[in-house]
Amino acid sequence: MRVAAIGDLHCRIDSHSLVHELLGDVEDQADVLVIAGDLTDTGLPDEAKVLMEQLSQLKLPVIATLGNHDHESGKPGEVAKIFREGGICLLDGTGWEIDGVGFAGTKGFSGGFGQNMVMPFGEAELKTFILTGINEAIQLEKALINLKNCSRRMAVLHYSPVRETLLGESPEIFAFLGTSRLASAIDTAGVDAIVHGHAHHGSPLGKTLSETPVYNVSRYVQRLYNDNGRPYCLIDL
Repeated sequence: MRVAAIGDLHCRIDSHSLVHELLGDVEDQADVLVIAGDLTDTGLPDEAKVLMEQLSQLKLPVIATLGNHDHESGKPGEVAKIFREGGICLLDGTGWEIDGVGFAGTKGFSGGFGQNMVMPFGEAELKTFILTGINEAIQLEKALINLKNCSRRMAVLHYSPVRETLLGESPEIFAFLGTSRLASAIDTAGVDAIVHGHAHHGSPLGKTLSETPVYNVSRYVQRLYNDNGRPYCLIDL
């Protein structure tokens, strides 16, 4: 199965040709489209409707997870409902199988990496912040375990599970762009590939401690690093 993966569409109310501009040839290139968060620009239901109208014209399965921008207006439930009712498989600590290939995903969250991970210690506000990321990782691991009978598996995130795909961003904000707690959960369950967005100025490829490839599929990163300027990544599973 060939997967086309892209993140950070940032659809606005006036983005009526966005899918054509970014994904005009995707049906000829892939069997499945995966969108790694930030489908909308400010999380407005009207932005989701504009994007859904365009995505509904594609004749291939679309799998996605929400990103932080999709939460900006405090209406992620409404945004998610629009996409789900439009036929998109929206992953939120859940999984989906297509022809023996499993996809499990969640938005993910912040928290830092390796020895620099922030611990849930001290103020209640900090504990809540870090526990949000821990819970996201737990949900992802459970979703992947439920797909254990699939021949191949992909994890779909918005936040990064590894530091390597953030290189190019300011190091001071790495802890806010992802956490290796996600990578640990994924390595425990085991997958063949991981995709994420969010880091617009990051690097295209990294790997977990278990050598699982991690792809930063933000459209800005992909357009910069692909020789033909293609804004999405092609991954064979």
